[in-house]
Amino acid sequence: MNVLGINNGLGGLSTYSNITNNVQNTYKTEQLEKALTVTNSEETTDEELMDVCKNFEAYFVEQVFKEMKKTVNSEEEENEYSSYFGEMLTQTYAENATEGQGLGVAQLLYDSMKRNGI
Repeated sequence: MNVLGINNGLGGLSTYSNITNNVQNTYKTEQLEKALTVTNSEETTDEELMDVCKNFEAYFVEQVFKEMKKTVNSEEEENEYSSYFGEMLTQTYAENATEGQGLGVAQLLYDSMKRNGI
């Protein structure tokens, strides 16, 4: 039953989930670009630069996890809820993997930016 363009049931959740994930990825990308642009100013502290590098590392690891997940065959049924909340779980895994020392990508990026005067 379709009332005023709203589908009855959960069929629209999958589309909503995909749109939400695309918006979140676009937002994260824009935030990282904005932060990196701000780091070009001479007023940026070392802590702010390191935070930007850590955010980039978390975003990078999240994208790697998403691509890795695509390569694994799963016997579980993929429904709208697991798809939506699976994205959140992947994001949390990426954030946890990059806490503390992380993978070292943030430190390498930070060192490179400092060495090149950015």
